[in-house]
Amino acid sequence: MSLNIIILAAGKGTRMYSNMPKVLHQIAGKSMLEHVINVAETLKPSNINVVIGHGKEQVLAQLAHKTNITWVEQTEQLGTGHAVKMVLPHIPPYGRTLVLYGDVPLIDTATLSQLLDTAGEQVGLLTDVLDNPTGYGRILRNRDGKVEGIVEEKDARIEQKAIREINTGIFVLPNRYLDNWLGALSAENAQGEYYLTDVIALAVRDGIHVNPMMVRASYLASGVNNKIQLAELERIYQREQSSALLRQGVTLRDPARLDIRGSLKVGLDVVIDVNCVFEGDNELGDNVQIGANCIIKNAKIGAGTVVQPFSHFENCEIGANAQIGPFARLRPQAVLADDVHIGNFVEVKNSTIGKGSKANHLTYLGDATIGTNTNIGAGTITCNYDGVNKHKTVIGNDVRIGSDTMLVAPVTIEDKVTTGAGSVITKNCELGKLVVARAQQVVIENWQRPEKTPVTPAQTESTEKPTKSKTPRKRSTKR
Repeated sequence: MSLNIIILAAGKGTRMYSNMPKVLHQIAGKSMLEHVINVAETLKPSNINVVIGHGKEQVLAQLAHKTNITWVEQTEQLGTGHAVKMVLPHIPPYGRTLVLYGDVPLIDTATLSQLLDTAGEQVGLLTDVLDNPTGYGRILRNRDGKVEGIVEEKDARIEQKAIREINTGIFVLPNRYLDNWLGALSAENAQGEYYLTDVIALAVRDGIHVNPMMVRASYLASGVNNKIQLAELERIYQREQSSALLRQGVTLRDPARLDIRGSLKVGLDVVIDVNCVFEGDNELGDNVQIGANCIIKNAKIGAGTVVQPFSHFENCEIGANAQIGPFARLRPQAVLADDVHIGNFVEVKNSTIGKGSKANHLTYLGDATIGTNTNIGAGTITCNYDGVNKHKTVIGNDVRIGSDTMLVAPVTIEDKVTTGAGSVITKNCELGKLVVARAQQVVIENWQRPEKTPVTPAQTESTEKPTKSKTPRKRSTKR
């Protein structure tokens, strides 16, 4: 049976107090709408239709990479029933339609698959039971316990408001009835809108069975209307990510202080300290240790590597048994082989560093290729940018670069070269040579260092401006 998906994402989100459309606010580094689209894609539907309205330009710009989406504009905000009706031209008269919401970001594939199985060829309805159901539509059941309708909060009678089973808004509807049901909706209600929830009563009228299914956890169907709810779902999402890592055997020093904003693959005996953020796609090998307060984005880290605190990685690759940090920065296209040491306040960008090489202190390595077992002294800089173009520095094997060496690219340092500290290397260095390139030290005899003339207290007093004396004013005796 073909499946069509409609995602409603046209609302403004006034209570978010933001110029950004509500569905673009993020959970774990992705917009809520993208979370929902990603889940929808896992169901392999015939089509995915997203209804947009407020801030449509921002939505389209941010999700331009989603090329499989049919975008449908709702120019007037006349309710959920009206929004679904806008999509009818894109829905075939056969199969079924799953209705989702762009501000319900934690809905998952397992729940939706189960709901589709429960619905079959009839109507499926995802429900929840809340201790405080205020604000939600209530599920109306007859004496036999069968669903016969949904009443919205503003239209509910006092006894109906006491019902704790609520509508999550997620439906499965048979396409052959959609045109008829949506055409029969009325806006004669407290909000003056066309409620999609009214199709449940219409289905019962037409003898179509409504199959309710209770969501296994409330957060899966929770919507976001304000920043408080957004933050609550963020924490729930991160708690689930931490729990998954713990089940895989990862040691988390504090599971409550970890953010996963993408995917994280881990080997055995991985240890992650507090306040680490993982963005994009990351992979940690066996026995990797990540120190506190690290930010790691799109990185692959080999087995046995130890990352000290406050290190930042982006789009890089690190081999096995490396020692990195603290306060190290690996920028895009940094590729480190096994046993490499990168120390405190060392930055590596678009460079390849061979096995066993070290740069332990205060160094910038950009657009460089470095061989094996080479030592880069503290304060070394590859001067790779001439103001217009980037140039390459090539350093061979077993090279010793003295502290505070400037390597002015393009330049090649062959194997086993040693450079003297403080050198400015502008020419290629031949195999095994000692190269010193710095100004000759000169002593200037009889040089007199200028000193400030001491200021005496008397001079200080003479330079002070005299203050004017003030004669007290006589008080008036007038009353």
